[in-house]
Amino acid sequence: MVKSRPLPSTVDFNRLLSAIAKMKKFDVVVSLGGQMQNLEISYDLFTYSILINSFCRRSQLSLALAVLGKMMKLGYEPDVVTLSSLVNGFCQSKRISDAVALVDQMVEMGYQPNTVTFTTLIHGLFLHNKASEAVALVERMALKGCQPDLVTYGVVVNGICKRGDTDLALTLLKKMENGKIEPGVVIYSTIIDSLCKCKHLDDALNLFNEMEKKGIRPDVVTYNSLISCLCNYGRWSDASQLLSDMIKRNINPDVVTFSALIDAFVKEGKLTEAGKLYKEMIKRSIEPDNFTYSSLINGFCMHDRLNEAKQMFSLMVSKDCLPDVVTYNTLIKGFCKSKRVEEGMEVFREMSQRGLLGNTITYNTLIQGLFQAGDCDKAQMVFKQMNNDGVPPNIMTYNILLVGLCNHRKLEKAFVVFEYMQKSKLELDIYTYNIMIEGMCKAGNVEDGWDLFCSLSLKGVKPDVVTYTTMISGFCRKCLKEEAGALFNKMKEDGPLPDSGTYNTLIRAHLRDGDKAVSAELIREMRCCGFVGDASTFGLVTDMLFDGRLDKTFLEMLS
Repeated sequence: MVKSRPLPSTVDFNRLLSAIAKMKKFDVVVSLGGQMQNLEISYDLFTYSILINSFCRRSQLSLALAVLGKMMKLGYEPDVVTLSSLVNGFCQSKRISDAVALVDQMVEMGYQPNTVTFTTLIHGLFLHNKASEAVALVERMALKGCQPDLVTYGVVVNGICKRGDTDLALTLLKKMENGKIEPGVVIYSTIIDSLCKCKHLDDALNLFNEMEKKGIRPDVVTYNSLISCLCNYGRWSDASQLLSDMIKRNINPDVVTFSALIDAFVKEGKLTEAGKLYKEMIKRSIEPDNFTYSSLINGFCMHDRLNEAKQMFSLMVSKDCLPDVVTYNTLIKGFCKSKRVEEGMEVFREMSQRGLLGNTITYNTLIQGLFQAGDCDKAQMVFKQMNNDGVPPNIMTYNILLVGLCNHRKLEKAFVVFEYMQKSKLELDIYTYNIMIEGMCKAGNVEDGWDLFCSLSLKGVKPDVVTYTTMISGFCRKCLKEEAGALFNKMKEDGPLPDSGTYNTLIRAHLRDGDKAVSAELIREMRCCGFVGDASTFGLVTDMLFDGRLDKTFLEMLS
């Protein structure tokens, strides 16, 4: 254009600028505007409006205002379109009060703000958490001679639903219908989705049925909201029925539809059905996404089909669907649970090679897996690597460390970790103290365990049934039956009440000491409380029956 002679007119350039602006290439519009000036091609009102809009869309409000000032100096009066662009610019620049003031000023100056102006301002108000003002503005629009249209209501309904105010959204829906504005599938889908997210599934299904009665055809978005919600409630058969329904009506399911159903089937343990859906998805040329693959990998891991999980993982990578931390964590957890920790470590190393940093869950899973596999040194090395990689350990990480160190008789190291935890800003709960008390008691340091037990009230921590049972077990190991009995009576008086574990611990202790009368009394009391003997107690009674130390009445009492 710039090489042609004579030069194209301002109108020709405006057509070009307008077309480029519609493509949202606002930086190109600004650049071409500069070239027009260099070629001494004058701007008109339309050119200025396009440039102001482009600067506003690029969040360059100061430049937009500068252009407005220059335009007005040259005698051009801005129109409603130009001022609406500035309203949008103020909203994007988080100057919502200026946007409201500009609209008020427009009215004072005799301009008639149109639907676009008001809708832009309403959208801005919602973005800045001023929902009540946005809703009030809809009410005022009609008074200012501007009737809200479908787009305006769409913005309002969307804003209200994002805040979870489904009652107000339903009220507005009725208002639209009374005002003879027909809400389309988008507005219905928005409200249905909000009802689903707010766990009002029945209301969502009722609105779905109501929309169909009014002849508004649902789309894939509508179905996806309902299917996902039904899956979250474990109603996978109803979700499957909706899938069949949408296929019958030639509404093509997408990756979101299939992924929601696959994930639901996996969580229900129905891996075969999940596999069938996956095949149907491929048959329909719908590419699985990260969520789909991760759900299937999780399903294989849950059923200890780790080789298939690994194959699915490899397929995912081959399809350029890059696994995220969640996918890697799922696979690592699967290997660790199946005591194939070294393979879990291989996955972890592969993850690092791909430039993906593990999170706290990744390290917790590996540390726990290594401790359970008996590799105490490697578990501690992974913990050190976690710190070196800048991944913050949480309370669960430290509890895993304490359990692992105590189980491997590394009580001194456990004490170092425990002391660090106490000095840190971590809020220690009873679970942490239970680990340490059990570790001390099992190591024979019952006195230290008792001291820690007695200090709990000073720390503002209330012992639970596990704490008491652990301490009673510790006393029993040291043959301190009087102390164990006193603590047992304290439980019954002050709470928490003894459970099956407490009774069985005391019963076994008295049986080993040959105290049949107390054992029999405890068994009767336990049965009255609705508890039964556990495997360890049954095993001990059976052994004592076999070698003649007990008679059959004890087995009958336990059964």
